[in-house]
Amino acid sequence: MTSPSSYDALQTAAATEPPRVGFVLGSGMGLVARRLERAVSVPFAEVPGLASSSVAGHSGCLRLGDWLGQRVLIFEGRLHYYEGHPWESVTLPVRLAADLGVRVLLLTNAAGGIPDALVPGSLMAIRDHLEWTRPYCWREPGPGGLGPGRPSPYSARLLEVLQLVAAKKKSDLHQGVYGAVTGPCYETPAEIRALQAWGADAVGMSTAREVQTGADLGLDCAAVSCITNRAAGLSGGPLHHEEVLQTAAAQSERLADLLEGFLETC
Repeated sequence: MTSPSSYDALQTAAATEPPRVGFVLGSGMGLVARRLERAVSVPFAEVPGLASSSVAGHSGCLRLGDWLGQRVLIFEGRLHYYEGHPWESVTLPVRLAADLGVRVLLLTNAAGGIPDALVPGSLMAIRDHLEWTRPYCWREPGPGGLGPGRPSPYSARLLEVLQLVAAKKKSDLHQGVYGAVTGPCYETPAEIRALQAWGADAVGMSTAREVQTGADLGLDCAAVSCITNRAAGLSGGPLHHEEVLQTAAAQSERLADLLEGFLETC
């Protein structure tokens, strides 16, 4: 249902029955949102402060509906800095989720795998990130750099929940550190070697700023990367976005099963 007042309708529905859990779906993962029932759907362009996504694989839609009898908020796609959006717009969905009642937020993304074990099709729960989206990033807090230490913005409790759910479903779930870069170009082999030296296990163009915003707002945050390709210089061939979308779509049911188990347990 879409109309000029669609977001007002969604806000009203959320006020009546607030969603405790929210999900942000990355490239090619929109099929997960089809598990929602009785969904109110609003294009990003009709949400104040948001804009339509220009990236293939991101439908740019906000959904509020029922999943396993719980009220759930889903961002089907996200905005990226490399699309020309300021960081305030990139992180706005997280603030909107908090305003609508979300207390637990799980984000997903498509990422390039760095260690040999992270082959395309792998899922990796993020335990921390490197934020290579700021000038002089080596001075910032977090793993790998020279800045001060800081607590991980990823909830240890939710990380344990993800591992328990994966074990119950007999699904492999790796853990690792996510390296966030600005994009839009894929990284060079030299950049991948540098990220690897800093301790990154996967690399992508989202998630880190969103999770940090959520943690700063007091949300319990978790994130899962779908490894869609080997990182630059590790596969023996050029990287293509079509490959990313195909691999993410192929893993969408497996990811949906993981998120469903997470929803039951968190």
